[in-house]
Amino acid sequence: MVTGAAMIPRIVVAAPASGAGKTTVAVGLMAALRRAGQVVAGFKVGPDYIDPGFHAVATGRPGRNLDPMLSGEELVGPLFAHGSEGADLAVVEGVMGLYDGALGTEGFSSTAHVAKLLKAPVVLVVDASAAGRSVGAVVQGFVAFDTEIRIVGVILNKVGSDRHEAEVRAGVAPTGVPVLGVLRRDTRLTVPSRHLGLIPANEQRTQAEQAVDAAAELVRQGVDLQAVIAAAHSAPTHTAIPWTPPQSAVVVGERPVVAVAGGPVFSFHYTETTELLTSAGADVVTFDPLTDQLPEATAALYLGGGFPELHAEALSANVELRKQVAAAVADGLPVVAECAGLLYLCRELDGHPMTGVLPATARMTGRLTLGYRTAVAASTTAFFDEGRRVRGHEFHRTTIDLETDVQPAWHLPGGVEGITLPHVHASYLHLHWTATPDVPARLVAAARERAR
Repeated sequence: MVTGAAMIPRIVVAAPASGAGKTTVAVGLMAALRRAGQVVAGFKVGPDYIDPGFHAVATGRPGRNLDPMLSGEELVGPLFAHGSEGADLAVVEGVMGLYDGALGTEGFSSTAHVAKLLKAPVVLVVDASAAGRSVGAVVQGFVAFDTEIRIVGVILNKVGSDRHEAEVRAGVAPTGVPVLGVLRRDTRLTVPSRHLGLIPANEQRTQAEQAVDAAAELVRQGVDLQAVIAAAHSAPTHTAIPWTPPQSAVVVGERPVVAVAGGPVFSFHYTETTELLTSAGADVVTFDPLTDQLPEATAALYLGGGFPELHAEALSANVELRKQVAAAVADGLPVVAECAGLLYLCRELDGHPMTGVLPATARMTGRLTLGYRTAVAASTTAFFDEGRRVRGHEFHRTTIDLETDVQPAWHLPGGVEGITLPHVHASYLHLHWTATPDVPARLVAAARERAR
């Protein structure tokens, strides 16, 4: 009989709204606690790919996501237990405002939802730059809004002076919620931005490390780390069976090579993606499409998300790889492509030649497409059966123009999306494969068949 393991000490870093500084505080706490001798596991609520990259810099461990919408509520605890194995405590960074979830729901997939699933205490980060005593009313409102959420402390961010700090503290005092720290405005914490958010940490590693160092020092100076550790240890006993990727039943023969695109362009994929491919029996080899060729003996290809539109010229310049991919796919190479991968498989992107695998061109637009999607597979491929229902997430400012009729990948409420071939599934939709573990297993099975 499998029994659950007790969850480690944990806190959730939340805020009343986006822009309050919870990423700065969460990353700073992770790095400062690590430098104080703690082994820290970092998590991000929701489908964000960028913040976990900074978590990895801060903790020295893979950044991971907790998303009830994409993985299902039942996997949040197990994924947390899996990702925090070997750590002393965990810091979970929230998303948007504490109670903001998927549109049209009562906070489903919100930070509060995940905090409840983990039975984790919450530290509220409040931007005090434009208020004084009124901050106390904000804190009191968030405490009273949902009494199942236990707010154990407040960190005041962007405080301007000692006098300002005194006013804000006076406002918070009647709430009974302790102030765990006060952070002053610090221009060193400005991280390079881009049209979809922060620049991924692996794209500007030096700048990312500098930002993490600045956040860690700010937190070290302004936050009572021992109080934060005590807050994490105040989390009630809660158990979960750690998630483990399903093991392949195939135990004979060589492991097929599944090439996974990485580097600055294809940085968007969940940590569990490669764990699932490896567990399914693949030899996962990461390569950078900006500079590398297809790994030797590649038997399948996974192209994740990222920002190819900002590297279109450089991607196009790697002519040899483009030719290799086109020839391999024509010869039956199994491919799963998500978002950036879809664009790379098109004939061109903003006028720059891509691989030409799909009869479509891609271009930047001024319109942001963002949100959760419920999708139904439009046809049967090597990876999905027609009618298969999944939950995914879209996050892009590009569009594709079809040159001929194609078989779409998904039926969405607003129409169809993506392109498929019998051995290629290319779409804007990002999936969390822990909810669909048969998909990586089928990709590896197709790779194994090709390797033969």
